[in-house]
Amino acid sequence: MQNQPMFTYDPAMTDMIFEYCRERLAMDPVALDFGGVVPDLEEALEGLLSDNGTDPAVVLDRFATHLATAVVSVDSPRFLAFIPAAPTKASLLFDMVVSASSLNGTSWLEAAGAIAAENQVLSFLARAAGLPEGAGGCFVSGGSMGNLSALVVARDRARRRNPELAGKRLRFLVSEEAHSSVASAFRIIDVDAVLVPTEDHRLTASNVAAVLEADDDPSSIVAIVATAGTTNAGIVDDLEGIGEIARRTGRWFHVDAAYGGAAMLSSSRSHLFAGLASVDSFIVDPHKWLFAPFDCAALLYREPAEARASHTQNASYLDVIHDAPDEWNPTDYAIHLTRRARGLAMWFSLCVNGIAAYRTAIDAGISMAEEAARLIEAHPAVELVRPPGLSVVLFRRPGWAEGDYASWSTRLLNDQIGFVTPTRWEGEMVARFAFLHPETDAEIVTEILDTMR
Repeated sequence: MQNQPMFTYDPAMTDMIFEYCRERLAMDPVALDFGGVVPDLEEALEGLLSDNGTDPAVVLDRFATHLATAVVSVDSPRFLAFIPAAPTKASLLFDMVVSASSLNGTSWLEAAGAIAAENQVLSFLARAAGLPEGAGGCFVSGGSMGNLSALVVARDRARRRNPELAGKRLRFLVSEEAHSSVASAFRIIDVDAVLVPTEDHRLTASNVAAVLEADDDPSSIVAIVATAGTTNAGIVDDLEGIGEIARRTGRWFHVDAAYGGAAMLSSSRSHLFAGLASVDSFIVDPHKWLFAPFDCAALLYREPAEARASHTQNASYLDVIHDAPDEWNPTDYAIHLTRRARGLAMWFSLCVNGIAAYRTAIDAGISMAEEAARLIEAHPAVELVRPPGLSVVLFRRPGWAEGDYASWSTRLLNDQIGFVTPTRWEGEMVARFAFLHPETDAEIVTEILDTMR
């Protein structure tokens, strides 16, 4: 049988790709690039997709010179918008290994070695959170998938344990500060939100207790969702107090720690996360503040059997992966079947660099936020909106309207000074720094602030 060219090893193309990767990995610092502010890209794509294929050198050159430069580099120390990412070099390299190995991380039968390594990281995160022996879960694509998967289990457990809820609308307690993916999950799983007022944007046990006490049908409130590090301001809810209420009343307690959960490893903020020991489920995204490549979110359960009861998919062709009940199949813990072994890049980096290096890098983001707050307070053109809780800093330019912030943000990117986008805080448009990259320094912050004079 003649080899198909598509599946034949091409040494020249391999060397060319590896050289591109070497150059990208060696960038110091990583260039910011331009994202959506570049001209139309149709011309750059013209002619590449054809019946007979295009020379790989031409395709790669078009990508390197036109397409890659139209993507803002999330791993640049000047990327301070949204929640950045700063994958370690080790994690990026091993992500190449995962891709080149064509690993399918769906079941123990197919990928026991990969899943065992991923589970080592999940166990590390579970221990850091204070969860008991036996806690576990899987890696999913991101916080949205993690929240949705966990909340499905919360809904299903309530139905399984409480037959008297049949025919009732189930309700989940949540604050308005919760991530948008939580509201989306509620719509998908067809439950109602009970909004709890916050105190300075923080969900507290006293407010949760007050809402439960005043409710006409508290039995239909079956879960509480808290946030450990709000995306907009880095605020950590009262996890210990809320967790105590959830445990005492038998309600599922889920914590969205997608961004902030990494700070449970920090030397200065770990006390804020003591309440994670009370959760039934929580998520944390390594592709955010645990320095892994996209896309990688860790989903953990106190009692994984509850997740298996909701998520195990049954089909005749899948019986073989469920023959051994002691084997760990990631497909049993979230809304997915086929999955990439997306936790391996973090596993390799964590093993190579060590836990202490991760703690130091997380602390660097917190320290930089505190330093940025001091620089803002000393700067004549700007004002600090609120002291940083984790690594997010909100600040304003007095006298500016919404359009001023938008045009300023565009100029910053055009001039390759930084990628900083505005946000809305208590009805007002303000600027926002999100620090994760350990190499973002005071010089970069000062340069950005000076553009607001």
